[in-house]
Amino acid sequence: MNYLILLQLLAPEAILTVTALLVLGVGFSAWGSRQVLVLLSLVGCFAAGASLSFLPTANIYMVGGMLAMGPLAAFFKGILIGLAAVTIVFSRTGGVRTHFAEYLSLLLFATVGMTLLISSEELLMIFVALELTSISLYALAAFRKESRASAEAGLKYFLVGGVSAAFLLFGLSLIYGVAGTTSLHALASIPPALAGDPLMLAGIVLTLGGFAFKVAAVPFHLWAPDVYQGAPTSAAAFIASGSKVAGVFILAKMLALGLAATSGVGCMAGWTAWVPLLAIMAAASVLLGNIAALVQSNVARILAYSAIAHGGYMLIGFTSASIPGFTAVLFYVIIYAITTLGAFGIISLVKTRRGSANLRDFDGLAKTSPLVAICLLVFLISLAGIPPFAGFFGKFYLFAEALKGASAGPAPGIFWLVAAAIALNAVSLYYYLIILKHAFVMPAPAETKHSQAPISGDTLLLVIALAAAVLLLGLFPGVLLEPLRAVISNYLTTFL
Repeated sequence: MNYLILLQLLAPEAILTVTALLVLGVGFSAWGSRQVLVLLSLVGCFAAGASLSFLPTANIYMVGGMLAMGPLAAFFKGILIGLAAVTIVFSRTGGVRTHFAEYLSLLLFATVGMTLLISSEELLMIFVALELTSISLYALAAFRKESRASAEAGLKYFLVGGVSAAFLLFGLSLIYGVAGTTSLHALASIPPALAGDPLMLAGIVLTLGGFAFKVAAVPFHLWAPDVYQGAPTSAAAFIASGSKVAGVFILAKMLALGLAATSGVGCMAGWTAWVPLLAIMAAASVLLGNIAALVQSNVARILAYSAIAHGGYMLIGFTSASIPGFTAVLFYVIIYAITTLGAFGIISLVKTRRGSANLRDFDGLAKTSPLVAICLLVFLISLAGIPPFAGFFGKFYLFAEALKGASAGPAPGIFWLVAAAIALNAVSLYYYLIILKHAFVMPAPAETKHSQAPISGDTLLLVIALAAAVLLLGLFPGVLLEPLRAVISNYLTTFL
């Protein structure tokens, strides 16, 4: 093994790791101001992103096939590094008052775990990368030691994450026990007799249960509302965006490669083995997420239950059991990540000015901060799936591919699932419009000390840029969709 070549291929991870250690070191020195630490972290993210352009354009296996590097991995690593950079800027006003260097280091280490997860092609490597990501995020969620809500958020996140990790590891061990391999590509070519083995099906159920934690799908959703509300705002933003992108990507790779051989076996004749389970989780997630959000009074909790519903929408895309369906899911999760990150940026601005992010704290936002209110309108309308914003095309594309998959195969039950999702998406309009009602209709409260706090200019600038991206991707979705299709096609040509 040529370690120089390996270091070149893993340059983004190496740069981010070195940056995290530098941030820790500078944080203990006399030069460790918040501005210097943020600037150093951003330089590291920029260098890691720039290193992606120097990687070989060919698809290459590393470490005996455990990792794969190619255009698809580079594409999603670039997205994750970009999300991390935006989160770092948000963290300047994200509620973290002490140990800021440690906070940024944990965020960078979580990004390293996510980028490794993108390249993973082997079961144990997937588990290790997931745990590196998860442990960093657990600490980020509980980082505000002076806040009881943050401590509770970290504890719940850790407990549910630990249970899901146990499910995942046990499921992977069953899959290995039946197939005799941990390679995703070797799993894709196992004989039909092994694919239909009861232990293999049990392993699939447990494995999907573990991945459901990352997507915040029912029944592994209980952590989301408390974490979104109690964690530092920037940490919640990264959990809602970067973690979701990495989790959905590796789930897509697992279904397209490792579990591809289970097509045509399972508890329902003619179904892909994991489709019924995903359909049940999708239906439960869409129903619970949209209904529970109706009674929330905190905007972060509303976004948490919205995230559960959106996780259900993504699982609906997976039920098509087709590459176009998986492409639609990956497109949708990128759109969702950009939109949600922008929404949390606005929550950060509102918290800075008014101290909290309950619905009443958004009263009169259009009068006191018109630009912020307009950006909030863009993000929420996009999440609701209303044109001309990116969320509309994402949902349309996702549901269309799910229906195509249903009509092409013996899975008529998916039709009712898509119909139910569309109906419940209409319900989501209510709680999104409630937020907008407070921002645009309700009168502004009397001026307080919190409302006099200045708005962070860099955070506002990034929020505006994210809102512009959501609008442009809604008008010109091909700007993102065509490159995504190209890198997926390149990956399938080489690795499958």
